Amino acid sequence: MADFEMWARLSLWEQADLLVNTAEIVIDRPAGSTHPTVRSFVYPLDYGFLRDTQGGDGEGIDVWVGSAAAPVVSAVACTVDLVKRNSEVKFLWQCSPEEIAMVERFYAPQPQAAVMVRRPS
Repeated sequence: MADFEMWARLSLWEQADLLVNTAEIVIDRPAGSTHPTVRSFVYPLDYGFLRDTQGGDGEGIDVWVGSAAAPVVSAVACTVDLVKRNSEVKFLWQCSPEEIAMVERFYAPQPQAAVMVRRPS
């Protein structure tokens, strides 16, 4: 069976897991660092991108990295940024419910609107 036939049988969550598991995660904003242009935005978790992927901004798919043991995409943040005039999805990898809430609080005061889609149990 060709790979695309196998992939077509995977759920969105399984495909996201496979994408992250087969990509290099590059952390360019470690937890506790500040946003490069808006210093009041402090990253609560490690944040970076998946090398050799393409997100809505033409760069690598963004990823938040948590501390949960399960190697799965725990949630997806769907964002709309009127400043950049784009929309993206950002994977939350191995994030606990508390870490998902931390990321939601990170986006709350920003002009970039975000809605969190949590992985079903």
